[in-house]
Amino acid sequence: MGELFSYLKEFNFASVVVRLLLAMMSGALIGYGREKKERNAGLRTYMLISVGSALTLLISFYEFEMLGGPWADIVAKVGSKFDGTRFGASVVAGIGFLAAGTIVASAHQQVSGLTSAIGLFVAAVLGIASGAAFYECVLPSIVIVIFCMEVLQPLEVLFKRRLRNITITIKYINPTDIDMIRRTIEEQGAHLYEIDPEEPDEDNYPSAIFSMKMSKEKSSHSEMLSSIVELPCVLSLHELIS
Repeated sequence: MGELFSYLKEFNFASVVVRLLLAMMSGALIGYGREKKERNAGLRTYMLISVGSALTLLISFYEFEMLGGPWADIVAKVGSKFDGTRFGASVVAGIGFLAAGTIVASAHQQVSGLTSAIGLFVAAVLGIASGAAFYECVLPSIVIVIFCMEVLQPLEVLFKRRLRNITITIKYINPTDIDMIRRTIEEQGAHLYEIDPEEPDEDNYPSAIFSMKMSKEKSSHSEMLSSIVELPCVLSLHELIS
């Protein structure tokens, strides 16, 4: 087994094929779960990203081999220098643009696509590791990534079901009243994570969008809204449906 690993770490045709197949498998295993969930980035996207990333490293190795062999005379005349890290660095930089396209923010500060974005990044890095013949890293990494994205996913869903995202718009009398509203929300057991003040409307009263999370088991949605409406400084309250 040790001799086989040593052979596959050398730069030869069999090693190139194994590295590309390993990269393809890495992307396929991650992309399959995303495909089942009908995400924007699915099976083929992840596979191609991993294979493409592996190719960048293989090209880097090929260039190194050629610079020390058939291209040696030309290199000596031109004085070219080899940097084997630039291909991998370009992949990591470029994948950010692709991953950013999977992240979507709603009008009410709800963000989706983060898992797909980081999944694309991981697939690219696994492809780079496969191209570098870092088998000791790729194989356990695949297991860890699948565990995080598939096995832990039901636990994440269960946790999210216990929480309720609430976004409300409140109009109040004075700008300083926002502190009273914030305290009232927190006293009801809600976690207020964002306050977005709005421009005053025609009647010149201030308003703001309050985004929060509430535990369905420990807090009452209706009681919290009632406690806010009962505040003397509150003029109106509207819940936004995302």
